[in-house]
Amino acid sequence: MKAFSYQKAATPADAAAAAARTPNARFIAGGTNLLDLMKLEIETPAHLIDVNGLALDKIEATKEGGLRIGALVRNTDLAADARVRKDYAVLSRALLAGASTQLRNKATTAGNLLQRTRCPYFYDTNMPCNKRVPGSGCSAIGGHTRGHAIVGQSEACIATHPSDMAVAMQLLDAGVETVRPDGSARTIPIADFYRLPGTTPHIEHSLMPGELITAVTLPKPLGGKHYYRKVRDRASYAFALISVAAVVQPDGSGRVAVGGVAHRPWRVPAAESQLPRGGKATTAQLLAGARTTDDNAFKILLVERTLDAILAQARAS
Repeated sequence: MKAFSYQKAATPADAAAAAARTPNARFIAGGTNLLDLMKLEIETPAHLIDVNGLALDKIEATKEGGLRIGALVRNTDLAADARVRKDYAVLSRALLAGASTQLRNKATTAGNLLQRTRCPYFYDTNMPCNKRVPGSGCSAIGGHTRGHAIVGQSEACIATHPSDMAVAMQLLDAGVETVRPDGSARTIPIADFYRLPGTTPHIEHSLMPGELITAVTLPKPLGGKHYYRKVRDRASYAFALISVAAVVQPDGSGRVAVGGVAHRPWRVPAAESQLPRGGKATTAQLLAGARTTDDNAFKILLVERTLDAILAQARAS
């Protein structure tokens, strides 16, 4: 690990301003992803800004009838919150599927959204990777692609986003509240938060330099039955080959979002009109234009069958 300087932030605005004026600075809270990347010298920040003391660890009701989740709420506390379990059960289930208890005790809401890909070529510093070193090439293209993207990818990157929580947030139409270095605040719809790789896969989200996430807001509850199914290579904690988050209403309508297939959590609202017709019709629209390899073509059928299993469970319950 390379040497770095360190400071504790006093306020969210101070943290954002410090990050903007300090070259190669990073925020740190739980550190469950950042510290691993620093040890491998994939991330080499010159300065760390500790945001743990910023009192952003509350879950509060909003006047619109939803919830405001502080950026520093730990994944364990979010999954266990009675309001989340009752009204946003898909979020609680996604969090519980996402990591071990030890990691959930440290990982934060904002950090979960910002975790970086687990593409093995990204983690191997001996291999070219455009996310790690822009312009160096993508070793995954033409390599082993079992876990890689089938939609939304580009000639520069075929990595997938690893977060389970983010898939549920996409389904729920969450908003990401931030403070910018000039002290101004804004809310970014989750649908606009993540960027597809294009020619700049190292730019993964729409945050400006120094911008700090302060909270995630959820609209009023959707009702219906909530499901999160994660398919992985082993039963213990592992990243998803694919995951399906769904809310199904009594009339068979609903919402669906998928993980493990793209550079960001994948949701196509137009495809949701097909839910009453079943997994095959929905998946055909949801993953329209998919570009697969021999290694990962199975993901299309896996999404279809997983969604069918959810819909069958919804009809039976």
